[in-house]
Amino acid sequence: MEFSLRNGIDLALTALWWIVLLRVLASWFDREGRYAATRLVYELSEPILAPLRRILPGGGAIDWSPLVAMLALQFLRRLV
Repeated sequence: MEFSLRNGIDLALTALWWIVLLRVLASWFDREGRYAATRLVYELSEPILAPLRRILPGGGAIDWSPLVAMLALQFLRRLV
């Protein structure tokens, strides 16, 4: 299999999608970030989610930024 720029971008976008999903799952089980793996997922996903939180209107108790990020990442993958 030949590695190309297209494959690299697709791989990066897929990895980011999974990181955001892991962030959502981690927020259900470890909200305080007690585990190192949870803290790593939070640190990796925050640069993606923080700008979206500033743009999106407040949704009360629901944080819509992960959903928007995952949809945007899927859209970008399809463009590539």
